[in-house]
Amino acid sequence: MKNLKSHFFYDRQKRSGILVFIGLIIFLISISVWYEPPYDVAISKEEQHEVKMFQKQIDSLKRVATENRKPKRYPFNPNYITDHKGYTLGMSVEEVDRLHRFRESGQWINSTSDFKKVTHVSDSLLAIISPYFKFPDWVTNPKPKKKYSSKPTWKTYDQKRDLNKITVNALLAVEGIDEVAADKIMRHLKKVGGYQVDNQLYDVYGVTTKQKRAVLNDYTVKEKPVITFINVNKASASDLSTIPLLNFDLAKEIVDYRILHEGIQSLDELSQLDGMTDYKLARIKLYLSVD
Repeated sequence: MKNLKSHFFYDRQKRSGILVFIGLIIFLISISVWYEPPYDVAISKEEQHEVKMFQKQIDSLKRVATENRKPKRYPFNPNYITDHKGYTLGMSVEEVDRLHRFRESGQWINSTSDFKKVTHVSDSLLAIISPYFKFPDWVTNPKPKKKYSSKPTWKTYDQKRDLNKITVNALLAVEGIDEVAADKIMRHLKKVGGYQVDNQLYDVYGVTTKQKRAVLNDYTVKEKPVITFINVNKASASDLSTIPLLNFDLAKEIVDYRILHEGIQSLDELSQLDGMTDYKLARIKLYLSVD
């Protein structure tokens, strides 16, 4: 124990030496912290240029990061500004209420000046938010109104050519008629043996109404084909089914109706059959007779 105590107890001389040593350490540490060298490290011009360029890159990245942190604003239709949207835009409650009352009356805002007139927003706020206004295309790019001529656009009967004498080349010369449409029209014309009325052209499947109207603007039925009418009171279902738009099932119903009623007095009676439409009846009347 005596040897252990001797290590922790010093005389006055030793204690003074320890204090001087500690003070010296504190002094040296203070110098190392607060002392600055009286000279700068010299760098070349090339190195200075590189440092400046690197600093510019850092500043640019900082600006990008700052912009990314800002809430993004996308184009919007000012007619649909909600209370929350108006708040984020910086509009007052009164300004948003004016807009809502205006819209509730069934009216629309179609320009920046309309928005200013309705809401009474300040010019400074309008200058900030108006670049984001997005109106419908029919408002921003209205189509010019068509000028309709009082003159009829359809040709007269005398100006038109005979529809039953039309050719493929003549069809291709009609505006809007391609090879597919021309082929279908010619096939149908040959199938029915010629048209008796212009509207039979509308029976052609796979040709648009616009294309059919274009043809009928240049052509019409002038010389009707010679038709051998089929007697509805004598023909079989097979004979009747050869008529355009009349299938075998409907032809069988006509025969059954004829037998049940002991003959057909008028073709209009056929309108009572299931599956017989006014459109079909008008077509088959062109090929039927009752005697």
